[in-house]
Order: sequence, then structure tokens, then C-alpha cells
Amino acid sequence: MSDTRSQQPDSTAFVDFITSGWAPRADLGVTRSAVADLTPARRSALSARFPGTRLVVPAGGLVRRSNDTDYRFRPHSAFAHLTGLGTDREPDAVLVLSPRTAPDGSWDGHDAVLHVRPLAPRDTTEFYADSRYGEFWVGARPTLEDVAALTGIATAHVDDLADALAKDVGADGVRLLVVAGADESVETLVGSIRAAAGLDATQSETTGSEALLTDADLATAVSELRLVKDAYEVEQMRAAVAATIEGFADVVRALPRAAASPRGERVVETTFDAHARLVGNTVGYETIAAAGEHATTLHWIRNDGEVRHGELVLVDAGVEVESLYTADLTRTLPVDGAFTDVQRKIYTAVLDAADAAFLAARPGNRFRDVHAAAMEVIAARLEEWGLLPGTAAESLAHDGQFHRRWMVHGTSHHLGLDVHDCAQARRELYLDGVIEPGMVFTIEPGLYFKSDDLTVPQEYRGIGVRIEDDVLVTADGNENLSAALPRRPQDVEAWMADLLG
Repeated sequence: MSDTRSQQPDSTAFVDFITSGWAPRADLGVTRSAVADLTPARRSALSARFPGTRLVVPAGGLVRRSNDTDYRFRPHSAFAHLTGLGTDREPDAVLVLSPRTAPDGSWDGHDAVLHVRPLAPRDTTEFYADSRYGEFWVGARPTLEDVAALTGIATAHVDDLADALAKDVGADGVRLLVVAGADESVETLVGSIRAAAGLDATQSETTGSEALLTDADLATAVSELRLVKDAYEVEQMRAAVAATIEGFADVVRALPRAAASPRGERVVETTFDAHARLVGNTVGYETIAAAGEHATTLHWIRNDGEVRHGELVLVDAGVEVESLYTADLTRTLPVDGAFTDVQRKIYTAVLDAADAAFLAARPGNRFRDVHAAAMEVIAARLEEWGLLPGTAAESLAHDGQFHRRWMVHGTSHHLGLDVHDCAQARRELYLDGVIEPGMVFTIEPGLYFKSDDLTVPQEYRGIGVRIEDDVLVTADGNENLSAALPRRPQDVEAWMADLLG
């Protein structure tokens, strides 16, 4: 709260009065979470890559939106993955994995401690006067014991973090790495500790024969941990997809209202976003509600345009469930419930490309093969329509790529705690990586013909189509997690007719 407008009384009599006369706090009813039994394996996998190194994984702090108001808190995805904490829990918390030694002096894994800001006693000014953390303002925070019970991880006060990080750090002792980009204040603290120990500003050591380990290596490692999902994560992805499909049905029901509004795209956006807040945590990313020509702008999130009869509306949206896993689905819908001939032609080409990509999304193939399969279909259709300055084969060659004028994005990305999950993974494990069972990623080809594109027929201009599904790789192929959301044009039309009555 700004001091210039504070009217908080500060007399001794007031302080004595407001901090007394309270019944014992009700038990928050915290029990061990379902994911608490799975996070030790995740931490062990990370531990194996960094023997002798103290690993610092911040949740992040509250982020200022404007003046003295903050955005709703969401923890860093690496922190959520390694602790199991989701929704808006524990701003400023830090997970610390400290190396331990075996009797013979060798490194023997890590001990995890979760540093949090616990519930303040009622005789403190934080209780009633702190607008960021005080119980009067944001509700009762869990105690250290509550957090330990929930996560299965030992806890300590965040005020003890500096001493915990500095212990035994040095060129001949413990090394220190931090996940950068999560919490600037923690990064500054780590930097000062490393400087005091004579270590490089971004590296865990500066001498010795071992390859230097950097903060970037840690960021890569926590990202790669999520390339293959465990059973809990798959369950959460299924829940996110199911909730998202329900949200798309709500959008269809709202289309008549959208078409009657001067800001129909906002009707689509707010319909889905309200659903996401009601059934989950929030949306996994800003909803794209792109009608008509706006659908040719890949990340159209202004959503301030009209939804016109006879046109298409591209809806790219996902529900983020309480565990922070998100779906990412796109459907391109005819506003009036039926495709025109030209719309159907373009839509079918995109659907055929998606089907080809599904065939390539299987164990043993490489991730890049999924995109290649979709591009073969896109290039072939564009050749059939006479839009390429040559053949499809010439366009698919490295020095061609003419078809990419109408689909400049990739066909797939990993999905999970982040909508673009595992983004810091090494190229050899991501784009060039081998597809494995347990991976979850999108398949989302598209065609986008801008209204001022003079290289295409007039009837194509202003049409953008994308079809996006979420796929789980299985032992012998894949499963379309979003198969319940109609894809074929005739199925889309029948589904919309049923919803619109």
C-alpha cells in the first residue's frame, strides 16, 4: 500500500487491540498431495546431472502490474514440477537441492529443502498491515508444517535462505547454480554468494578439469525433465483437454451473441476465459479469438473485432487446471455453422496435413518428421491450386520453401506446464530428438491467406484456418487427447448444429 494514502492507525492502543482477542486459527486441513509421491523421482533425475552442486529453483515473486497492484501469482514451471505446488501458492518460495556426501566422501545425491514465507503470528504487523502477505489482506498462509505435509519436502523459513545457499560454497567445495529468470532477487543473492566465494558470476566453478556448469545448463536440465510425462502429468493433461473441449462448446453456443456484438471477438474470448476460471485455474495463455481476416495474424489476442456472418472464426485456447498443466487446442469455426465451398476446401487441406502429421507422430521417428509430413501435404495442395512458383518438390527443397509463405509457423511444440513446454531443451532432444512414449505435443498445421495477398485468388483472401490437437505418444503410435472435439468439416457442422439448436 502506498504510504501517501495509508490511513492505517499505528497507536500502541490500536496495535494491542487488533493483535488480541482472536480465537485459535482453524486448521487449514492440509493433507499430502497426490503428486508428492512422484516429485522425488523428478528431483532425483535432476540430482544425477549435477553432483556436488547446490541447485536453486525459485518459485518467483509477485509481479507488479501497475503502481501497487500485482498480477495473479503463478509459480515458475520448474518449481511447480519439482515440488508439485500449483495455482497461486507460495510467492517467494525457493526449492534448494543441496548435495550430500557418502561415507567415502563422494557425492551422494541431494537433500531437498523448501524455503517459504510461512503464516505470520497475529502479534506481528504483517498480520494486519502487509497488503502483499498479511492474513487480513490475502488470507491465512500455510505454516511450515502445512507445506511439509502437503509436499513431503522438508521446509525452512525464507529468511534462512542466504545462509543455506552460502554454506560450504567455494571453488574446492559446493558449487551453486540457480534457475535464471524466475526471481531476480534470488539471482542477485546467488551472484553475491558466488562473488564472495571467488566463483564466476554465472558458473558454478572456475577451476579444475571438469567442464564448467552454468545456470543455463540448469535451465536446460529442468526443461528436459519434462519432455516425457509421468502418469500423473498425463492425467492432468487429460483433465485440461476435457475442460477445454467444454469451453469450445460454450464458445459455439455464444456465437449468435458474438455475431450481434460490435466486439464479437471479445464475446468469444470472455466466454472461454470465464469457463477456464470456473473449472480450472485460468487460461493457459491469452485466448486467440480471430474472426475473418484477423485469423491470418497468428497471435491475434487483441480480440476487438466483429464476428461476421458468412466468415470463419479461429479460436485458439486452453484451460490451465489447478496443477498448472494446460491444453492448447484450435478450431476454425464457420460463424453460421456451415462452411462455404472455398472455406471447406482450405479447411480440408489443413485437416489432411494434420492427419499426415499424426501418422508421423510415433516412437522412433524424430520430432521434426511431424512437421515434414504436414508440409508435404500443404505443398502438394498449394501446387494443385497453382499458387507455388514451381512444383511441390521444388518448394520442399531447402532452397525453396515457397509454401511457407502461407504457413510460417511450426507444426508442433511440446505441451505441459507451459503451453510451449520444454522450450530450453537442447535441439538434439527437441527438434532433432527421437519421439518417445509419454511425450505430449501439439499438431497444428494451418493456411493463412491475408486479405492483401495478390498471389492468391480473391476468394481465398482473408481466410485463415488452423486445426490444433494435443497428442500423447504411446508405445505403438499415438492418442489424440482432443479427439472428442470434432475435426472433420462435416462433424464440425453437425456438432455446431446440435449446440445451436
